[in-house]
Amino acid sequence: MVNTLKITISLRPFESWFADLLTGQLAGEGFDTFVETENGFEAYIPENKFDDSCLQRLSERSADQFDIQFHKETIPPQNWNEVWEKNYFRPLLIWDRVVVRAPFHTDVPACPIEIVIEPRMAFGTGNHETTLLMMETMLDLPEHSLRVLDVGCGTGILAILAAKLGAREVTAIDIDPWSIDATTENILLNKTPQVKPLLGDASRIGEEKYQLIMANIQKNVILNDLYHYVAALLPGGILITSGFFLDDLPSVEREANHFGLKLTNYREKNHWVAALFMLPD
Repeated sequence: MVNTLKITISLRPFESWFADLLTGQLAGEGFDTFVETENGFEAYIPENKFDDSCLQRLSERSADQFDIQFHKETIPPQNWNEVWEKNYFRPLLIWDRVVVRAPFHTDVPACPIEIVIEPRMAFGTGNHETTLLMMETMLDLPEHSLRVLDVGCGTGILAILAAKLGAREVTAIDIDPWSIDATTENILLNKTPQVKPLLGDASRIGEEKYQLIMANIQKNVILNDLYHYVAALLPGGILITSGFFLDDLPSVEREANHFGLKLTNYREKNHWVAALFMLPD
């Protein structure tokens, strides 16, 4: 198992918009989890994917406006549960329709849909803006698809929501074995056997066709994999993407248009965005 590197980043003066900008840049460098702190944030990355030069680049780009301090800490894999999710995962209520909780949460409101997420290393409890925006976009769809693909499934939260909204078949793909383990466990907790986890990247999609594809991952991965998404979409199908900022939406839209996708709607929260694209009939 690979250790996780925790980078604590302190900003002086602290500006939330700038912290969001930095998280977006670090996401492009391979960081996959972020936790807000009083004067900055914590960023997490597998130790074998970390390049120390990315921190130097952040400092150089921000020297005129901000003083940035970094503190590095190595966390063994077996400690992640206590270090992150159990300390920061809070029950989440979405539109009085969905509540997301951990098994140890007991005082939660009753909702038509309940999703139970076991705290794991995998990103995705609904508390981050991108996951929340993806879930809101799914809830706002006029009717729910029968065949769904979740690329970069993390904990499986989006795939499980799709199943609870009526999807008959859901494929949940991730390149991280931790995520597949977490998704498998959460499928059992939520009694959603129609969700099938699959280890790998977008190339594992094969020749299957879907009415809805969800991709809440880094912008560069989305741009690189758009070809696979479009090839797997049925005519009239929907692609929902997140994991990038509103400022990045034009470049994502341009690339999506190149493959015949049309932007029909998007949501924004704290500079993060979820975009809904449709493949014409």
